[in-house]
Amino acid sequence: MSRRQIGEIVEMFLDEIKTALQKGDKVALTPFGSFVVRHRRKREGRNPKTGETITIAARKVPAFQAGKALKDAVSGGRSSGGRKGSRKR
Repeated sequence: MSRRQIGEIVEMFLDEIKTALQKGDKVALTPFGSFVVRHRRKREGRNPKTGETITIAARKVPAFQAGKALKDAVSGGRSSGGRKGSRKR
């Protein structure tokens, strides 16, 4: 496959993920991880320039939850979670 063909496949793949998230679906890539839509409530914030209090509107945001295989690969094969008492003190 050429670099261009691979780029087109990746673009199609990302478009499918985007379309699913727009519908509110969860996209699971087992064991890599999942893409989900999270809902953020409205909240108070501050303008860093002026210090003025502003209201930040509620919104939906995309999020990625890493799967166990990805977490293990990044941590060098060790799981960061696990049983209580597994840490050395």
